[in-house]
Amino acid sequence: MRHLSYFLSFCLFYFFVIPHGKSSSISAVCVDIINQTCKTCADDSASFNYNFCLTSLQTVPVSHAANLQGLALVAMELALQNASNTVSSIKELLINTTSFDSFAFACLEDCMELYLGAVLTIVDSVGAFLSEHYINAKLWLSLVMEAVTTCEEGFAEKKGEVSPLTKKNHDLIQLCNTALCIIHLLTHAMPS
Repeated sequence: MRHLSYFLSFCLFYFFVIPHGKSSSISAVCVDIINQTCKTCADDSASFNYNFCLTSLQTVPVSHAANLQGLALVAMELALQNASNTVSSIKELLINTTSFDSFAFACLEDCMELYLGAVLTIVDSVGAFLSEHYINAKLWLSLVMEAVTTCEEGFAEKKGEVSPLTKKNHDLIQLCNTALCIIHLLTHAMPS
């Protein structure tokens, strides 16, 4: 997993980093690109979280020197990190079997399967994006969002059951939503 992260960082650096000639004006322009991208996405969708988008993208240093393609990759890399970290969290929860009843344990096992698939699907989405197969990238990100929603809804099938993954699920949906919106902006900005 770590190798993919380094690969994505290299891709961001190699393909999307703006030269560092005028650092103060470039920094202001890049922050404005992040801000404007998140604002445009929020204006286009009532369910889009502007603050989540802004804070997520700004946490990755390379995003401050990226264009839209770079921002999409940053969002997908963050989604991949989230999904990978959630797999680790679920493994830890499954080891501690005494904390959960059989229903919750079964839900966690389902979520593990869904998240393992989500990790692979995000990797496929990044590959499709880098190959400029934007429709496939968007489709696969949408499938990840559906898988995460399925994970969360599994716990809701039993009255009073609370998912220990709610925040992680929400964050992954928001990260995929951010990547989807940026890809949408890219595909609508491209000449036909």
